[in-house]
Amino acid sequence: QVQLVESGGGLVQPGGSLRLSCAASRSINTMGWYRQAPGKERELVATFTSNGLTNYADSVKGRFTISRDNAKSTMYLQMNSLKPEDTAVYYCNAYIWPRFYWGQGTQVTVSS
Repeated sequence: QVQLVESGGGLVQPGGSLRLSCAASRSINTMGWYRQAPGKERELVATFTSNGLTNYADSVKGRFTISRDNAKSTMYLQMNSLKPEDTAVYYCNAYIWPRFYWGQGTQVTVSS
């Protein structure tokens, strides 16, 4: 079993920044961030692939940065230049064969 705990969400004005954290109960190579806005399907935001490369959704490229601290088994998502359309519940995701694991989610609201 793997536990994933997100933190760092909140209310921020357009153009502001937030940093999300995902603390894992063990070290994991393949991890990422997804988000789900009201009435929409869950979508990929940013991920680490199994070989350590990063992958971003087009909508967040240049604004969001995924990173991790392996010593702390923690992954981060630095979100800059936030827009109202970034409002969603953000989920931490991990893949350990043969299944995916999800955190409980953290709400990010971008509004003036």
